[in-house]
Amino acid sequence: MSLLDSILGQVADNTTIQNLAAKVGLSPDEVEQAVAALGQAHAQEGDTVQTASDATGLPSDKLNEIVQHIGGEGSLGRFASLLEGEGGLSGALSKYL
Repeated sequence: MSLLDSILGQVADNTTIQNLAAKVGLSPDEVEQAVAALGQAHAQEGDTVQTASDATGLPSDKLNEIVQHIGGEGSLGRFASLLEGEGGLSGALSKYL
């Protein structure tokens, strides 16, 4: 299980990258990139989804779907906090972005 799967399981009732990919119609790799970018963008100023979309090139409507599947902005904040606990966002996310 990947780091992102483990963290997603803590915030979204055992949601996994594979599960999210099937729900939103993206590949698992695209969902990993999206989730990592959303976690990083949440800690920045501005619109989280648009910032993540700009970073990944993925459509904002798909990123909005992912945010909703993981429990909305509140869960996204918790996800970002958990990533911070894994040694910082940039280090934890570097393999996904």
